[in-house]
Amino acid sequence: MGKTYQSIVVNAPAETVWAKLRDFHDVSWAPDVVTNVDVVGDKKGDQPGAKRVLNGAFHETLNALDDDNRELTYSIDEGPSPVSSNDVSSYEGHVRVRPVTEGDGGTFVEWYSHWKGNDESAAEFCHGIYAGLLEQLKKTLEG
Repeated sequence: MGKTYQSIVVNAPAETVWAKLRDFHDVSWAPDVVTNVDVVGDKKGDQPGAKRVLNGAFHETLNALDDDNRELTYSIDEGPSPVSSNDVSSYEGHVRVRPVTEGDGGTFVEWYSHWKGNDESAAEFCHGIYAGLLEQLKKTLEG
């Protein structure tokens, strides 16, 4: 099974960070990574089953959203190689937001995924994207 894991500390309250991340249809906080989001279907961005297409290439579905624990789970249903349905299956991504309780606080954000197939290529590909997304989140929220 392939997997990737990224994390970052953002100097903003967990509630603020979660508010940016919880709307599956709004990725405006990452303009240098996501240039286009097409909403598919009529589900709202905080409803499981919500679908989107990122940058015309990544077809994704929100599988679960937990406001109490500040977590969401999604799948990549189709994408470019090495995460296309010909390369991987059962692709599941997770985003978790946790308050930092030491020092000046802030928020610890984790973004991790796992899948079957094409382990190394998909891991390298996804790591760069998720690290970029987390850096954009930090930049957007910290100014």
